[in-house]
Amino acid sequence: MKKETYFSSATIEAKAREILASVESLHCGHMHNQFQLDRAALFVLDMQSYFLNESSHAFVPSAVAILPNIQSQVGTFAEHGRPIIFTRHTNTPANAGLLAGWWRDLLTPDSPGSQIISGLDTKNSSVIEKHQYDAFYQTNLEEVLYTKNVDQVLVTGVMTHLCCETTARSAFARGFSVFFSIDGTATYTEGFHRATLLNLAHGFAVPVLTEAVLAVFR
Repeated sequence: MKKETYFSSATIEAKAREILASVESLHCGHMHNQFQLDRAALFVLDMQSYFLNESSHAFVPSAVAILPNIQSQVGTFAEHGRPIIFTRHTNTPANAGLLAGWWRDLLTPDSPGSQIISGLDTKNSSVIEKHQYDAFYQTNLEEVLYTKNVDQVLVTGVMTHLCCETTARSAFARGFSVFFSIDGTATYTEGFHRATLLNLAHGFAVPVLTEAVLAVFR
């Protein structure tokens, strides 16, 4: 599979707007799901060196372009005292399950690539260790959200069609209203990215742009 840089600093704004236009008419629940800052938490999934370092075989080229949008949302959520949840994906042979046979290698807890990139400020945030695509699976994420009186989540990070999509579906099944960032998520190809937005918009999540989220806070 050939990876694509479908988002760049020069193209991400126009591309994201076009993707939104292509899927927003499919979103059946948009009249009932309005983003409300006093009920929302921000998810930042797996923004680790393994996926953001160009020397890594798992590098996501378009993730470079979404980083400023994620940074803006992290800063805004923090400024307004809203919960921010970072996830850090790691595996050992004991907890990898089927991932061990699906992917080339395991991202071990002691690997330098497992660290959340330095460009994101994790202080005053929760960092949850996960071992599968679903950030809720065998973690205390759901309890953390209920403790903070959260019933809406905004999903950002990598990869769009794997951990981000799986976590979004899992959040929906647990009763959380899900908002999915078009220009705050990235994966290996535009096709994967569009497929996720197409499917989630039809029955699981509200697709949003970073500027729209920040406008709510303003």
